[in-house]
Amino acid sequence: MSYLVLARKYRPKTFAEMVGQEHVVQALTNALTQQRLHHAYLFTGTRGVGKTTVSRILAKSLNCQGADGQGGITATPCGVCAACTAIDEGRFPDYTELDAASNRGVDEVQGLLEQAVYKPVQGRFKVFMIDEVHMLTNTAFNAMLKTLEEPPEYLKFVLATTDPQKVPVTVLSRCLQFNLRPMAPEVVQQHLGHVLAAESIAAEPPALRLLARAARGSMRDALSLTDQAIAFGGGQVEEAPVRQMLGSVDRSHVFTLIDALARGDGLAVVQTCELLRTHGLSAASTLEDMGAVLQRMAVLQAVPQLAQQPDPQDPEAGEIARLAALLPADETQLLYSICLHGRTELGLAPDEYAALTMALLRLLAFKPAPAPQAGTAEKKTLKSGPADAVATLPATAPSARPAPAHAPTPSATAQAPALQRSAAPLAVEPATHAQQPPEAPRPSVRLPVRAPEEFGRNLPQAHIEQRPVATETVAVPVRAAPEPGPRTQPLARQAGAEALVPTEDGNVWHATVQRLVQEGAISALTRELALQSQLVARDGEHWLLRIERESLNQPVAHERLRAALEAAGCARQISVEVGRVSDSPARRNAHAASERQRRAEAIVHADPYVQQLMRDFGARIVPGSIKPA
Repeated sequence: MSYLVLARKYRPKTFAEMVGQEHVVQALTNALTQQRLHHAYLFTGTRGVGKTTVSRILAKSLNCQGADGQGGITATPCGVCAACTAIDEGRFPDYTELDAASNRGVDEVQGLLEQAVYKPVQGRFKVFMIDEVHMLTNTAFNAMLKTLEEPPEYLKFVLATTDPQKVPVTVLSRCLQFNLRPMAPEVVQQHLGHVLAAESIAAEPPALRLLARAARGSMRDALSLTDQAIAFGGGQVEEAPVRQMLGSVDRSHVFTLIDALARGDGLAVVQTCELLRTHGLSAASTLEDMGAVLQRMAVLQAVPQLAQQPDPQDPEAGEIARLAALLPADETQLLYSICLHGRTELGLAPDEYAALTMALLRLLAFKPAPAPQAGTAEKKTLKSGPADAVATLPATAPSARPAPAHAPTPSATAQAPALQRSAAPLAVEPATHAQQPPEAPRPSVRLPVRAPEEFGRNLPQAHIEQRPVATETVAVPVRAAPEPGPRTQPLARQAGAEALVPTEDGNVWHATVQRLVQEGAISALTRELALQSQLVARDGEHWLLRIERESLNQPVAHERLRAALEAAGCARQISVEVGRVSDSPARRNAHAASERQRRAEAIVHADPYVQQLMRDFGARIVPGSIKPA
């Protein structure tokens, strides 16, 4: 006797045997029990989820005669009467299956509809099942619309498709639609266990878990893979052969990669990727498994209570909880996004393992700097570039009176020494003049701009782009030089700085936090918790902190800050309360940055040469272009 594959041998024959589609089974069971039968049903869903199986069970339910031959419409077909056995064997004359993928024309549909005028030969109902109905042509759909809307009372239509978007709405409106969902891996794994137990085949749970994940929600695919695994393993289903058959990555490699990324160990990442290449393991499977692990890590980071209640049947729960505590939450989200996008880049790279390595090293490139400069509270710092600032004279247009072209004298250039490039570029724009038509570009001469020594130490070396003036004069408005900014201003008025009330404990806390940041002892959410908090009291080795936002006081960040303070010899325990903060390291850093900005603006505005440009040529300083060193 020939071997019957598991997918056909264990095809459900009753609604009770179906798994993973309880919502469809319940609706059909209640309809059959209450005799509320529709004339057309549409089953949608991906491959291998039970569309054809549901159609055959429904046909048996409508035509079952009972074991004694006296049965009627039922939700539990007997499976032993002539109608049930004939439908299971595919020889029932009143049940017709049409494959629309290969019979998609109007002639095939008309041939099927011609049988609708005849009453059932043996059964109670005629059942026309059209599989992959979306493959029918528009003409074929139009040919069946009238019969589909008002069929004879003995005729039932069952349509099945994997792509309901391609089915015309005129057909959808005439059918009762059911969506069969992809099955969860846990459901597939449990069902595979029952099948293999019935077959008396030994199977390891990790191997079944791999098969269930590889099936992608399709029970037929899972059973087909199980057949392959049995043959590959010589009659047994074990984890190592199944992993080799599927080309999947051992989760230990995934855990090693995530651990190396959390520690910033690029060498370990590259070596692990080379190990995957040596063993011929799939790069796409690696990124997929990493995404699954990172998703569970993100859940534990968002809901720490789940880490305290691990699943005893999940051998990976402990390792995932450890990695969730090791990798910051923001880096977890970033790495998850990198893994998702990295899968799409594998086909673009000449070598998928090189693409895998680049995708993983991308996280290290985005990691925050371990030791930022003192007084800086942000990850990204503004750096002054080497580009020179340009002061552009206004373009001139013909006017009523001629005037000579302006050009600085050599003596004016040599009056002041060269300026140090210790600040960001200063942009000076010409004043806009009304009623001046645009002028075509003219050749320009770039001349250096100098300033007196006492004002030039914090100014960049700039250049003037001077354009030749036309032979006619232009009325240029003269702007008075702005007054230098005051040396002191109220703290509450400083741009970007909030009210700051310095305290003695604040001095200690600011120095401590800056040291921890410079040493790289705290990062991400832990660093923000330290920067935004205020040290309220110190009681020996117990420090009391206060923050304004409760969202910063996450258990993971709280514990990491306590561990960093203990390692630094500051405090063994900390407590965090919510309240108004008036002295925090972040506010001190913002206040210091505001003071530097104010002093830089005052120096630039007081510079004689800048004032000359604004007075003689109507130039102005672009707001926001002055950046302190």
